[in-house]
Amino acid sequence: MDTGDCVDRSKRIGARERWATYVVFMGTGTLISAWAPLIPFARFRLGIGEGELGILLLFLGGGSLIGMPLTGLLTARLGCRMVMVGGTLVAAAVLPFLAVSTSFIGMAFALAIFGGAMGTIDVSANIQAVTVEKRMGLSLMSGFHACYSIGGFIGAGGLSGLLKLGFGPLEASFALGLLVVASVCSRAMGFISYANDGGKSPPLFVFPKRLVLFIGVFSALVFMAEGAVLDWSGVFLVQYRGAETYAAGFGYAAFAVAITIGRLVGDRLINAVGAHQVLLAGGLVAATGFAMVLALPSQSLALCGFMLVGFGAANIVPIMFKAAGLQTLMPANLAVAVVTTFAYGGNLMGPALIGLIAHLVDLRVAFAMLAAIMAFVALAGRTVVPDR
Repeated sequence: MDTGDCVDRSKRIGARERWATYVVFMGTGTLISAWAPLIPFARFRLGIGEGELGILLLFLGGGSLIGMPLTGLLTARLGCRMVMVGGTLVAAAVLPFLAVSTSFIGMAFALAIFGGAMGTIDVSANIQAVTVEKRMGLSLMSGFHACYSIGGFIGAGGLSGLLKLGFGPLEASFALGLLVVASVCSRAMGFISYANDGGKSPPLFVFPKRLVLFIGVFSALVFMAEGAVLDWSGVFLVQYRGAETYAAGFGYAAFAVAITIGRLVGDRLINAVGAHQVLLAGGLVAATGFAMVLALPSQSLALCGFMLVGFGAANIVPIMFKAAGLQTLMPANLAVAVVTTFAYGGNLMGPALIGLIAHLVDLRVAFAMLAAIMAFVALAGRTVVPDR
């Protein structure tokens, strides 16, 4: 019996579970993106520079990387519902501390807890998504991830809007956290509560199978490209395309809009032509986008290139998560935890690697490497992805 699904086979999976999954993905994106507008306030209160801020962000990423591998075990023993609701409550409770902490150590500790909670929600939400998609027999993963992207706009934009209206960081973060908690808890009955088929306790550790490791590596490569656009597109536009400083964020904005639209239509594309074709075309489109950014000496065309990267990359990671759920070599909940950890690791390490290459050689060389990586994912990633 497959112990990969954290759901009782006698229970029907339907619209209630589907909409609950949309909500938890949107809530996760909202909470993590709400931290971005709080960063300038944190720097001012703590009186720190870029170096100290970088150290703090390591605690955020470290907390996530610790929480993610443990979540597969937690969901197998406790069920997705308890883990997702618990993680949401913890993250929402810690968010106001990030808005008011005046101690470097206290902020580091709070960020580690916040990162661990977010990592836990992220993995358990993807486990829920894999199970719902598999049981309903539909392609839904891209839509779930689109809700995460929409949540990103809600979190960053909503908190910034509250600050603009005169709310303090504490009040704004508390209000946004309360909204997410209310939304997630209102859909809690749609979260999968059953822990493990057959009542068997999952092993404490399962060494990832080769197929799962490959899926994780491909996911990490795509997340590396996404993280590079976030951290380095502005630098590229200013340094090589003559953009004004105020326009530095336009590259990532174009990318973010494109990746959201791409995910909103992704499930229809996969249903129409199959995952193989979407992965192949997506990787090649993303590679073309990076090449366009490099080859055409125009700021507006560079923005179009970043949009192509977003459209191309939009559905690759959702397809990889689906592949992790469909493989039968290891329990799906543990496989999803492995893939999520790899992906997040790529998102953390990728921008640093791009920075190192830019320092040693040139940022354009780093972007050329990203084009080659996306082409490689398009051609090689198809070997681990089922067609339907």
